[in-house]
Amino acid sequence: MAISGNPKKLAQDIAGGFYSLSPPVLKKYNPTDLKIILSNLGLVKREVRQVQVPLDDVQLVKAKNTRITRLNQA
Repeated sequence: MAISGNPKKLAQDIAGGFYSLSPPVLKKYNPTDLKIILSNLGLVKREVRQVQVPLDDVQLVKAKNTRITRLNQA
C-alpha cells in the first residue's frame, strides 16, 4: 500500500499522538514505503529537538519529550 498523503505529515501526526504505528499497520506498507517513513520520522525528530523551550516551563518540556518519545517508539 502506498503512503497516502505527505510522509512528513504522517511523521508529524505520529509525534503529535494522532496516529500510531503497530505491526498490523506496518504490514500494509512495502519496504520502500517503510524507508520513506523512517527517514521522515528522523527528519521530524530533528525538527522537534531543535525547538528551544524554556527550562522553567515544565509543561512545554514535557510536551517536547513526549513528542520525541513517540517518534523513538515508532
